[in-house]
Amino acid sequence: MYTKSYIPYKGYYSTPFCKWQGSLANENAITLGAAMSRQFFEQKDLDANDLDYCIFGNTIGQHRQFYASPWSAALLGADALPAIAISQACTTGATCINQAAMGIETGLFELPYVLTVDRTSNGPHTIWPNPKGPGGEVISENWNMDNFNADPNTGKKMVETAENVAKENGFTKEVCDDLVVRRYEQYLAGQADNRAFQRRYMQPVEIAISKKKTIMVEEDEGIIPSTKEGLARLKPTIPGGVLSFGAQTHPADGNAGVIVTTEEKARQLSADDKVTIQVIAYGFSRERRGFMPAAPVPATRMALKNADLTIKDIRVIKTHNPFIVNDLYFAKQMEIDPFGFNNFGSSLIFGHPQGPTATRLIIEGIEETVMAGGGYFLWTGCAAGDCGAALILKIS
Repeated sequence: MYTKSYIPYKGYYSTPFCKWQGSLANENAITLGAAMSRQFFEQKDLDANDLDYCIFGNTIGQHRQFYASPWSAALLGADALPAIAISQACTTGATCINQAAMGIETGLFELPYVLTVDRTSNGPHTIWPNPKGPGGEVISENWNMDNFNADPNTGKKMVETAENVAKENGFTKEVCDDLVVRRYEQYLAGQADNRAFQRRYMQPVEIAISKKKTIMVEEDEGIIPSTKEGLARLKPTIPGGVLSFGAQTHPADGNAGVIVTTEEKARQLSADDKVTIQVIAYGFSRERRGFMPAAPVPATRMALKNADLTIKDIRVIKTHNPFIVNDLYFAKQMEIDPFGFNNFGSSLIFGHPQGPTATRLIIEGIEETVMAGGGYFLWTGCAAGDCGAALILKIS
């Protein structure tokens, strides 16, 4: 159990998440994330030179990826700031926060910054030498599509891992579609009152379209309305399966950042020193081959054990749910109502840029818990390669 690691209230931000090949499609995720972080620091009146470490997370390679972490740190305005890069697909954000917390716990850090970015749009196409191939023909890889469609360890598409979990647990298409509608309704609640909930943490992005024209991206792009009737008309993406495109997330672009620090510094940087956000515990897992959506369950059980809590102690739950099967399985195993968590939005609906996905969900969970009057908050999710992670915070 962690005892020394804290997040200042409002010591975080997320951009809107934009649809694949949308408004952020031509922006280098590294430079855009650093620019948004500098803007955030200015609003917080925080000098980046006061930071002692930058933990940079992304999964989809960008131009100059080799220097991604130290470059992003320098772009924050702190040339002397050391940095490290972490890549764990969908759980990157939570693992970066945990890395920062471990540094606080051991006394290695006092004020690390977590910056998570990704742009699935216009993903890299890599070429690998193959001297022994016919005529020296190279090996090519589409960074996004080739890996979405096949885990080299199992040969399975990600959606196939979800169908494996659905089949083993007897989930039907109708049950999946009903919960998708609920998740869409929950997202709409975050849009109510002129997006009052999202405005608690979301930072607009200004994008240059040309030398003379810019646009301001203020809200998520690519949200597809979900209705029971509309989902019923969609066929499963795999014949004989239960998951249509409406029951899956979509690739997206965006970035998000979080300050992790000591209790004293968190109080100094907090927008309200009456709100305390403490990092309590982390959990991780790896499921059976080809059962990725099941991985959040053992990760959650590990985090709960580390925190000396039970699922009944948790007030707010947010999940990364690339497939609606994730939430059905999690609810079944943890014996909770699948309709009762992921209030105000989830990655199933607002999209999945990989690196910052968990970060945004954790930020939303903090805000929901504050609105609820405090308590324990759990984030959990799966990651490529049948892995999972979980993070528990205490908000008071």
